Amino acid sequence: MPRLSLGAGRIYGEAAFEILARAQALEKQGHRVLHFEIGEPDMETPDHIAEAGIQAIRDRKTHYVPSLGLMELREAVVEEIKNTRGYTPDIGQVVITPGLKPGIFFSMLATVDPGDEVIFPEPGYPAYGSAAAMIGADPVPVPLLEENGFRMNPDDVRQRVTEKTKAVIINSPQNPTGSVMTNDELREIHHIAREHDFFVISDEVYSKMTYDGIPAPSITTYDQARERTILLDGFSKCYVMTGWRLGYMVVPAVMADRLRDYLVSAVSCTAAFTQWAGLEALTGDQSFIPGMMDRFTRKRDRIVHGLNQVPGMYCRVPEGAFYAFVNIRGTGMTSQACSEYVLNECRVATVPGTAFGAAGEGYLRFSYATSLDQIDEAVERLITAFS
Repeated sequence: MPRLSLGAGRIYGEAAFEILARAQALEKQGHRVLHFEIGEPDMETPDHIAEAGIQAIRDRKTHYVPSLGLMELREAVVEEIKNTRGYTPDIGQVVITPGLKPGIFFSMLATVDPGDEVIFPEPGYPAYGSAAAMIGADPVPVPLLEENGFRMNPDDVRQRVTEKTKAVIINSPQNPTGSVMTNDELREIHHIAREHDFFVISDEVYSKMTYDGIPAPSITTYDQARERTILLDGFSKCYVMTGWRLGYMVVPAVMADRLRDYLVSAVSCTAAFTQWAGLEALTGDQSFIPGMMDRFTRKRDRIVHGLNQVPGMYCRVPEGAFYAFVNIRGTGMTSQACSEYVLNECRVATVPGTAFGAAGEGYLRFSYATSLDQIDEAVERLITAFS
């Protein structure tokens, strides 16, 4: 058969879904597996949001809509950015996408050429390096160090900038480490971007999921996403809409004009009834979010305390999202071997740190979007196994 494209050979998937499949295979054999691999909140889409989507279907809102998104939802995004980031983008800067991942790929396609360099955090979300490699750009990882709280260090970014640098990707709050960058760090990275004239793509899908009442700052406030910053956010995490596939971008207007054609060519538009549900998510009752984060705080504290009792493991306290990135170097195992061991021997499904890049060696990611009882049971199994 004919050879597949070079891009097809460069793109890669996510280990979390592969581990989920292995865990489910064990369950079919009769084993009880505790799931800490998939990054999905352990609750259902709030009723008022789900009902809005259902009502939209009843109202026959199931046809094509403008490729950039429903005007009502785009206007709601403008208000959302005003309320959460402190600036008011133009409506022409707002683009609705079928999930946040298309935002990652489309923003890269619109800004990066083959042979350019893309700087991104490592350990980090696999789609960043995958998208860059697929386009034919050179991925340039910046190691996130535990001694720096797993935050991207501006000095490390500056050291990696060359004349080929076209974009830097930021993810804060961060997957897989739960770190949150500071205003000073973001200001310095924006200064570097202006100095060397490259784009900054900011993945802020966990923006509402921080602890202790401390909001996550956005690098897009420095130019209001009008010149070089690109904001990516979505509904999957804080609104528990992973299966609805709905996200949005706030970008320079000239880029939004080109993204319209990307959307037309790739997906035509985002599903209409999903967008009506998203409108309710942004404009409807928000009271469930503080309650959800209170529960996540209890889960975070419980799993951090528990994992720090496991011989050979150390877990720092995450500041955002719902992931514990656990140092397992004291076990003497590699990340891959440790993840396989806890799955096969403890029936606890985790993701090896190397699934997020080479800098993740020596760590496991636990998604603690599960019950307190399952957290306690997993910790007991791990303590028994590693003792």
